[in-house]
Amino acid sequence: MTETTQIQAKGILMTESALKHVLELRAKQGKDLCLRVGVRGGGCSGMSYTMDFENPENIQETDQVFDYEGFQVVSDPKSMLYIYGLMLDYSEDLIGGGFKFTNPNASQTCGCGTSFAV
Repeated sequence: MTETTQIQAKGILMTESALKHVLELRAKQGKDLCLRVGVRGGGCSGMSYTMDFENPENIQETDQVFDYEGFQVVSDPKSMLYIYGLMLDYSEDLIGGGFKFTNPNASQTCGCGTSFAV
């Protein structure tokens, strides 16, 4: 698989690079955590992405859970309306590096790459 190969074709897609980096960040936390991805109002274009580690005990019955080789990525149903098919990638480039969100539902994205409009 190449760095941009999709690990799993589900509601939230992750590249190998993104998964590797998330797992490294989780290891530094020293806990078995899942990753919650969602959206909230705000940002340059109207909506912004959220992403944070969370205790798996906080997963709600209505959440969508995606398994990546034993690591869970979670999102609430309201966020999934806006981010279904989202591709999460990670780049170590000196300029423009970090997590990148590619959202097929976005009609407009901000230059910062963390906000969008639908």
